Order: sequence, then C-alpha cells, then structure tokens
Amino acid sequence: MPDHRRLGRELGLFDTDPLIGAGLPYWLPDGAVLRHTVEEYIRDAERRAGYRHVYSPVLGKRELYEISGHWAHYSDDMFPPMDLGGEQVVLRPSLCPHHAVIYRSRSHSYRELPLRMAELGGMYRSELSGVLGGLTRVRAIQLNDAHIFCTLEQVAEEASAALDLIRRAYEALGITPARHRLSLPGPGGKYVAAPEKWERATALLTDVLDRSGLSYEAAEGEAAFYGPKIDVQVTDSAGRESTLSTVQVDFHQPEQFDLHYIGPDGAKHRPVMVHRSIIGSVERAVAHLIERHGGAFPAWLAPTQLAVLPLTDAELPHARAFAGRCAEQGLRAEVFGPEHGSLGARVRQARLVPYQAVIGPKEAAADHVSLRLRDGRRFGPRSHGDVLARVGAVVRARGTGLWDEEDA
Repeated sequence: MPDHRRLGRELGLFDTDPLIGAGLPYWLPDGAVLRHTVEEYIRDAERRAGYRHVYSPVLGKRELYEISGHWAHYSDDMFPPMDLGGEQVVLRPSLCPHHAVIYRSRSHSYRELPLRMAELGGMYRSELSGVLGGLTRVRAIQLNDAHIFCTLEQVAEEASAALDLIRRAYEALGITPARHRLSLPGPGGKYVAAPEKWERATALLTDVLDRSGLSYEAAEGEAAFYGPKIDVQVTDSAGRESTLSTVQVDFHQPEQFDLHYIGPDGAKHRPVMVHRSIIGSVERAVAHLIERHGGAFPAWLAPTQLAVLPLTDAELPHARAFAGRCAEQGLRAEVFGPEHGSLGARVRQARLVPYQAVIGPKEAAADHVSLRLRDGRRFGPRSHGDVLARVGAVVRARGTGLWDEEDA
C-alpha cells in the first residue's frame, strides 16, 4: 500500500509549507475536488437518513467547554485561550457543545425525537509536532460530525442505523475496516465520574454490537471522556491502526447543558445524546482513500473522470466539444492534447483516470469516441450519448465498479 504523503504530492492533491505551519496542509485543485466529492456524498447520505444540517462557529467561550467537560478532561489537547473583549475564547476541539446549545435554543416535544443534527465543521487540536504527519495527524480538522437527540428507548435503533450508514459509506468508498472496537474507560482520571451512566451506555452499545452480528473487541482506555463508543478501525500503509468512524452514547452532556424535551405527560425529560461520525476527520478519510486506492479512485471520486485523447490537432475541436458535453452532464473531463506527447505517452499519463476517450479521424467524423477503461478493457467506437449515459450511470451509482458488467 503506498504512502499517502508521497502519492498525495505526486498527484497534486495536497501539500504543506513551513510558512503556513506544521499540521496545516493545504488542498490543491484535484485534492479539493476529491475532498468536496466525499463531503457531498456524506451530506447526501445524511439528508436521506433524516439529518438536518447546521453551521456553528469554530470559536467558543471557555465557559462553554467548562460546562461540557472538555476543559477539565481535554484542555491539554486544546489551543490556549485568547482574550477578547474581556472574555476568553478558544478554538473548539469538538462540535458537540455547540450542537447541545443549538438544541437548547428551542423547546422540543417528544414528537420531534429523534432529532438528528449534522455538520461538516472545523475544529482544532494542539497536536505535538512529533506526531504530525500528512493528512492523518493535523491541527486543523474538518470533522464529519452528527448528534442525535433521542429518548432512551430510541438509542439502540439510532446507534444501529448509524452503523449501517458507516457500512454503506465504506462500500461506496471501497474501504475495508480492520476491526470494530468497543472502547471503554480505563485506569486514570480523564473520565467523567458517573458509574451508573457508564454502565448504562456500555450496556446499550454492547447490545447494539451483539445484534449487528459484527465481531468486535473491547478495549479499555479508549473511551471518550464522557462515555463509551464503538470505533471502526482502519490500518494505513505502515500497518498502523487508527479510528475512522465512531458511534458514542452520552448521558453526560445533556445533563451538563440541562437539555430536555416535553414528554407525552407534559413534563420535562432528559434526552440522550448519540454522537456519530460516518468518516470522522475528512483529512484522515482522504489519506486512507489515497493509500487504499493508490490514486486509482472509484469513478465517482476521481478528480478527473474522463481523459479525452485526440489523436492529432485536427481532432482537438471534437475533443473539446465532447469534454464540454461531459461537463454539462456533471462529469469531470480533461483534454490531453498532442502537446502532451504521443498517444502512448498520454495514455500512460492518464493511467489513473477511470475512462480514456480516444478520438481519431473516424471517431470525429461520426461524433464517436473509442473508450478505454483503467482496468485494461477497451470498447470500440461508441456515440457520445451512449458513453455519457453509461459512465454517468456508474458515477451516479457511487460504487467501486467501472462498467455495467452486463455490458462488458
């Protein structure tokens, strides 16, 4: 498996600069396309699953994190407070306190629950220089985060649905999890002291895992400070394991922020907060995708989906017209003209692009292209409309295949 740091630079996906700072990568155009496509897939999957998206600021008053418990249990990983107008504000290390405040800003009936709130938002963690590397350990993180506010009776179903969202995303992205882990508290003082809440949350997640049929391992010392969690683990090119996705049950923050809903009895009741992330850090997810696919991304993810290869300058207008039709259909096409070398050289240059559309004199005369697939398959001349329809169908399906096998 290749190293995402080397390949990411070779493919022009991302880079770093000492002037910007360690752990603060910037995204180049092709990397931005890849990241945007992943983010839009997640937003679409969440919308279909009944989530409502919000935006919240990356800054918050220190008091916000004192209430949530982050300041007491997590401040070593936070950037120092900044004095602003007589108040102290900090760069947020997580999104959950903001979402708790958003929930609290309106009254809620039991009829509204579960209320699923999602955000792709920035957060910041003061990682030590020695652990920073590529996209996997960074200081500025774009987090795919969501919080479900629900009744106790709804927790198991919501956690199971979150696991299913993760499974479907992994299928679309071509990710194979290394293992599932039930992350529990361990020795030490970084956890909220509430034994009954821990026992109840652990029992709920254990039941969810048992019912899912997934094999899993329990690991002490890996829980969040406020509750246990299900972690989906992946491995990188060096065999190092990390958490990509997570599902957590939290009884702590609803109490800290005095969250409630009005039950059928007209009285106030405390909701449960289920934290859920399909791909976790976008940076870490993209790093894993780069290594997993070696730059040969599934067609729907590829920064360039079709390489258009005119045989000579005479076919350039036809190539540009076909690329324009691709753009109109929402497909990402790039013309690799003769100025880039011989046809063989351009085929090699575009070896990671899912589809190569070759246009010679015969194809140009008939408004056809001869299609080459990245996996080596070749198809004779086909009409523009046929190629666009078939490639478009594969891209819209968001799978890992390159062609409808029935038509292979």
